[in-house]
Amino acid sequence: MQKRKHWSPLDLTMGSMFVALMAVGANITSIAPFMVVGGVPITLQTFFSILAGLMLGSRVGALSMFSYMILGLAGVPIFAQFRGGAVMALSPTFGFILSFILIAYLAGKMVEKKRTFPMYISAALVAMAINYIFGTNWMYASYMLWFNAPEGINYQMVWYWMIFPLPKDVALSIFAGVTAHRLEKGVISKSAFRNQKKVA
Repeated sequence: MQKRKHWSPLDLTMGSMFVALMAVGANITSIAPFMVVGGVPITLQTFFSILAGLMLGSRVGALSMFSYMILGLAGVPIFAQFRGGAVMALSPTFGFILSFILIAYLAGKMVEKKRTFPMYISAALVAMAINYIFGTNWMYASYMLWFNAPEGINYQMVWYWMIFPLPKDVALSIFAGVTAHRLEKGVISKSAFRNQKKVA
């Protein structure tokens, strides 16, 4: 089977939808203030980036996350707290934004090989783990190398901060796997989006 070498209008439409979902997910607390628990905002970026890979596949999922990053760096206020601009590349949290591209690609690749329920859950959790590893290490490096670090910061402290959003992201990652698998079995496998990939 010959690989398609172009982006179809449907690819671009589905990818654009997830760019919009990422923008909403980054700032969901402005729409739903009750999603701030203990002073910690519950964002949905990790959820939507994993879902993009699981539903759209590695290629389109990664493209949608790359587009989200580029739009934000270009100045569109679609990052968390309605921020945007090239200066965000120096932010301690920019590693998480970069990781969205990687985890969408990885999650998509895993389920492209085997579209079973355990694989969807495994892909979602592996992607979430990489999001944490990449983003947290970027955060630590930024504080050590170029960003004004809080006094007394160390590697253990940075990981301690990540304990608070961890239960939320584990639960949402599993939910992403369940949702994507149900949609795959009920809608996506029969859709034009999936069937177009069978055309040489």
